[in-house]
Amino acid sequence: MDFNVKKLASDAGVFFTRAVQFTEEKLGQAEKTELDAHFENLLARADSTKNWTEKILRQTEVLLQPNPSARVEEFLYEKLDRKVPSRVTNGELLAQYMLEAANDFGPGTPYGKTLIKVGETQRRLGAAERDFIHSSSINFLTPLRNFLEGDWRTISKERRILQNRRLDLDVSKARLKKAKAAEAKAAAVPDFHETRPRNFVLSASASAAEHELRVAQTEFDRQAEVTRLLLEGISSTHVNHLRCLHEFAESQTNYYAQCYQYMLDLQKQLGSSRGEILPGTFVGNAESTSPPPATTSPTTVAAATIPVVPTIPVVPTVVGAPNPTAAAEGTLNPNEVKPPASGTRKARVLYDYEAADSSELALLADEMITVYSLPGMDPDWLIGERGNQKGKVPVTYLELLS
Repeated sequence: MDFNVKKLASDAGVFFTRAVQFTEEKLGQAEKTELDAHFENLLARADSTKNWTEKILRQTEVLLQPNPSARVEEFLYEKLDRKVPSRVTNGELLAQYMLEAANDFGPGTPYGKTLIKVGETQRRLGAAERDFIHSSSINFLTPLRNFLEGDWRTISKERRILQNRRLDLDVSKARLKKAKAAEAKAAAVPDFHETRPRNFVLSASASAAEHELRVAQTEFDRQAEVTRLLLEGISSTHVNHLRCLHEFAESQTNYYAQCYQYMLDLQKQLGSSRGEILPGTFVGNAESTSPPPATTSPTTVAAATIPVVPTIPVVPTVVGAPNPTAAAEGTLNPNEVKPPASGTRKARVLYDYEAADSSELALLADEMITVYSLPGMDPDWLIGERGNQKGKVPVTYLELLS
């Protein structure tokens, strides 16, 4: 291997003089060329942009992937330029367990049917989460990472070069100052035996120092201009990150809107099938009526306490046994039912409800309707009236008022 000894010695000498200059500046023993205020503001703005971009990037990664081990694995795959393996989301894994449990318990049982419905919703939620993570990674994380690994590295490199040029400039200034001082001292105290040779040497030394200073000043000014242009490009970086931030917010909005819609659909499915999933108890007079099940919601309990006017004969029956006097859920015609003389209440609708058939009443959120119960009805349902419209309504969609 060939070594350029002269170049190696020159580089070592330059490094040594820079280190001496830097140390003397820190100790206050040497003058330092200060940058202008605008340049200092650009440097501070760039440093702030870099620091906050790193924090936002890291915390966004935590938001999208809370598992630190998974984040480390993805980081290693990216560094090795290998494709990150597809990972099942928590919602999709939960959906898989629920669907397998439904097959084990029996998809025809009430519990199995509900597990299938909830599991399918969890699968859709997991797929929506996967799409959100993918879009956020491309539209938000990638631009931030490109800035830190690309533009910021270039800025840091040029700043280090500028720092070296400044140290060289200050070293040249110190050398010229010493040469001028030695020349002035020699002129003030002449040596009659060696005046001309010594003055000639000192003058040549001062001229060399002036030339070195001009070269150092030119290189410093050129590097300062290059660095300034890169620092002013931070404004463009902010504009790009602003656009990415809007895209991230839009992706997050769409994700939560999808999740909300999926849960509303699930709630409607569970509400419409709750009568067959949670069968009613014995129906009869107040003394023979059994307490509501433990899983009955407080709203359902409140609805069960509505006074029942015995306008229709009450026959004790068990759900599932023949009962000609109690209207079946699928055969009840609310239009033929007259409201009781007392026992009606006002109710506020909590959610939109789409009627499954003509016997049910479609509801709109926040509207007020009149409700009442009839003997033999499923406790999870009430008769609702809105003007001339009448039909069955689920209790879970109502807030009963006095």
